[in-house]
Amino acid sequence: MADGTREFVLGVDLDGVCADFYGGLRPIAAEWLEVDPASLPEEVSWGLEEWGVPQAPGGYEDLHRFAVTQHDLFARLCPLPGCPLALRRLSKAGIRIRIITHRLVIKYFHNRAVEQTVAWLDRHGIPYWDLCFLRDKDAVGADLYLEDSPANVQALRQRGCEVIVFSNSTNRDCAPPVARTWEEAYAQVLARVQARGQANPGGGNP
Repeated sequence: MADGTREFVLGVDLDGVCADFYGGLRPIAAEWLEVDPASLPEEVSWGLEEWGVPQAPGGYEDLHRFAVTQHDLFARLCPLPGCPLALRRLSKAGIRIRIITHRLVIKYFHNRAVEQTVAWLDRHGIPYWDLCFLRDKDAVGADLYLEDSPANVQALRQRGCEVIVFSNSTNRDCAPPVARTWEEAYAQVLARVQARGQANPGGGNP
């Protein structure tokens, strides 16, 4: 930053935090499993046991491949309410948005996942400087993380990283701090930035 203050980096997960991953995957899973979408509960745990995915031929990997290659899943997901606006507001406050996602789950079609992700971010006007595809999210570093995966929350906190859990049915047992909406997430992030004196109104991402 021009005044010498180090910029605040916010590490933001995509699926389950920015994008309505389970809502978007649900009708595709119903097609894959050849069941009525209404038979698949909206409240799920991390492994999608409630949908019977682990027991289906190929398990989650085959469903994931089908969703991304045949249904352009990552390009078609709906943003969670308030997400694009909240990230634009945080960006205007001088926060560096670093998107960190583990979408390269299955080999041989990474280009499709990356292309769909970039197109989705641009389509919804989500600002960011960095786009990182990796599993170990602490490897790229951030001052604060927004994350929904219980395993990732635990791993980050064990490494001393500060995490706000974005609440959904997969992570109800995670300890606070928790944000149930993007309005809450925005307020919590901004409070931490201001407490550290790292906000820079007018700066931020392109």
